[in-house]
This record gives sequence, C-alpha cells and structure tokens, in this order.
Amino acid sequence: MKYPKRSQYKHTKKLYRVRNWRSYEAGLRSRGDLTVWISEDAIKCWTAPASGKPGGQRIYANVAIETALTLRMVFHLPLRQTEGFLGSLADKLGVNIPIPDHTTLSRRAKKLAKQPLWVSAGNRPIHILIDSTGLKIHVGNRGKVPKRRAWRKLHVAVDARTGEVVASDLGSNRARDACRVPALLEQIENPLASATADGAYDTEGVYESIQAGGEGRTVRILIPPSHGARVSRRLSFALRERNRNIRSICRLGPREWHRWSGYSRRSMVENTIYRYKRIIGREMRARTLAGQRAEMRIGCKILNTMAGLGMPNSYRAG
Repeated sequence: MKYPKRSQYKHTKKLYRVRNWRSYEAGLRSRGDLTVWISEDAIKCWTAPASGKPGGQRIYANVAIETALTLRMVFHLPLRQTEGFLGSLADKLGVNIPIPDHTTLSRRAKKLAKQPLWVSAGNRPIHILIDSTGLKIHVGNRGKVPKRRAWRKLHVAVDARTGEVVASDLGSNRARDACRVPALLEQIENPLASATADGAYDTEGVYESIQAGGEGRTVRILIPPSHGARVSRRLSFALRERNRNIRSICRLGPREWHRWSGYSRRSMVENTIYRYKRIIGREMRARTLAGQRAEMRIGCKILNTMAGLGMPNSYRAG
C-alpha cells in the first residue's frame, strides 16, 4: 500500500512559538489563583431595592445571582453545593450578606439571559470572527442517556485583536448558522471593520447584515464562497466583497488566499470554542432555554476574564 506524502495531507501539524511566554505563563498561573474578594460596591448592590409594587419583594440583586452562578460554573458545582460554598466563603471573608438558596438560583437564572456580555472601551471599529458549535442539553430525569441526544448551537463572535467574546447566541440545532448572524451583530455597539466566517455563512443576507454593521464604512468580509461559485452580475453593494473573494481565490488558489487575505486568523474563534468546551464543559446544566442562554453568557464572561489575564502572542515557526 502506497501512503500519501506528508505534503498531500489536508491538515499538517504546524510549529508555533510564543513571543510573550513569560507574561503568558504568569497569566496561566493567575487563572488558578483562589484569591477571592467582594468589593464594597458589590456588597452595596447585593440586595435588590424595593420595587414599590404590592406583593413579595426581591431580596437578591442580579449581581448576587450572577456571582453564585459564576462560582458554580468555574468549579462545576451543583446548585446546593454552590449555596454552601458561597455561604462558607462569606463567613471566611467576614462579610454579612444574605446567601441565595438553590431554588432561588434556579429560578432567577432565567432572568440573566439579557445581561450585557461585553462592554467596549471605546467606539473603535473592531474585527470580528464568527463561528458556531454544538452543546448537549440536560437529559432530565432519564436514567440512561438516549442515543440521539438533543443539542443546541452556540454562536459566538470574537474580537480578533483581544480574543474576547463580544457577542453570543444560543439557538436550535436545526437553524442554519447564517440566520443567527443578525442576532449577534445587534449585540455589538462598535462599528465593524471586518468580519471573518467559514463557508456556512456564505449567503447574501449575511453580507448585507455585516455591511449594515459598518455604519457607512466598507466592511471587509472574508467568507470562502461555495464550490463552483461565480461572480454575481447584480450591482449589490453587499455582494462586492463576495465577488472580490471569488476573484482572489481564482487568482491565488484557496490555500494562498487564506494566508494572503488574513482568513487564517479565524483559528482564534475555533480556539475560543475549544476553551469553552474544556473549561465550561460540553454539556449544559440548565433545563430551560432561558436558563441555558444565561448559562452560556456567564460562561463567555468567564472566558473573557481569563483572556484578560493574558493571551499568547504566537507566530508560525515551521
């Protein structure tokens, strides 16, 4: 049997070296630091103010619920253990705050799905990378996991400069990836400079939505067209970038176009999805869609916090 040459493999292992290894290594150690503190502002905002409406009043503010659920996802704890962990933590710190019980955490988690995920430091145009993946849902009271287990699609948009998740959405596994792009772009307040995605997003609606996010600026869109795609003769402003990609791929070839255009930067969003599944998990703990969306957004916030501690600055060495 004649084996193919190494150069003929579709995927070959590349050698990369990290430029900022010392600072990146310090950031990796900081991710395992168990130092926990509660700021004075968080203590003041821990309890919910009176709403002025008749009936029972909320005891805990959203910051208390989000803090407890963040600890739960970081340490992979059930809700009852989360309640005990947060109570013992408050005792060790000598902080007199009420601790939400596990039923309150389960009920209030559904209200956190609309909490902001990413706050921009300015109004600079950003470069985003878009991708999606599947997450398994909770099987409920079944003793045995079914063979065809249901799952949902997690859609994320990542800032190409910082590696932070700037938008996220959770939808059905039957929905096409392209139809969730407008929901992602609505969460981004900054104008877009460029957008990169894989071939599943090669639709006219995606190009139009991304160009509208440029706020009058021309947005560079890097989406590989489908096999056999031809240049469109329609004078559509949104399809100019698609025609440009088709001509460039025909002139350079797909592999060289990936390197020349900067499409290879899309590996950062794939790395973000890999980090989500390794750190947060491949399965969702909530049973309702609202709870799963809140869980997903908290998980993305955790990744952003870890990315802020340090990210590698690597280059290809071979």
